[in-house]
Amino acid sequence: MKRSSKLAALLAISGLLSFATVALAGKYNKKLNIGDPAPTFRGLVGIDDKTHSLDDYRDAKVVVICFTCNHCPVAVAYEDRFIQFVKDYKDKGVAFVAINVNTIRADRLDKMKERAEKKGFNFDYLYDPSQKIGRAYGATVTPHLFVLDGQRRIAYMGAFDDSKNPNRVKHHYVKDAVDALLAGQTPPVTETRQFGCSIKYEGR
Repeated sequence: MKRSSKLAALLAISGLLSFATVALAGKYNKKLNIGDPAPTFRGLVGIDDKTHSLDDYRDAKVVVICFTCNHCPVAVAYEDRFIQFVKDYKDKGVAFVAINVNTIRADRLDKMKERAEKKGFNFDYLYDPSQKIGRAYGATVTPHLFVLDGQRRIAYMGAFDDSKNPNRVKHHYVKDAVDALLAGQTPPVTETRQFGCSIKYEGR
């Protein structure tokens, strides 16, 4: 085979591999697809000043990861819904974990503590100023939700529901996904387009 032919063949293979990588991403997520193992985390400091890891929730039947922050009006609009969700599902073996990766002043750990106390957060609220876990999940906005099944695979990702206005909600995506998993079924909807304030990743 001539050198030019070999080069063409290598480029073709490279192109196929690139296509395969893209094809493995979700419709609205450039990093993960449904069924992928959930990226793990460890050593994230919470508003309780303790370090947390995904393994802390090993006994949970389902884990809901929520990328959120303090300053975003969309995230703020969902806080009461998150609090109520935890009340409704805490005795059903469901863990809800909020993670903030923004590094602007309004979203740092001290402000997270203030926000959590003011609102009465009943869930772990963790901080990752390295932003690594947000990038690993492909999180793009606040809030951005991921539902993990018992094997800690991605079972649903996207929006919490279909409207910022609680009075206009018609589809409860996260609740429906969790209910399905608890019943041993596949979520009726596995991916939706997330909406909210863009996460402030550094270096972009």
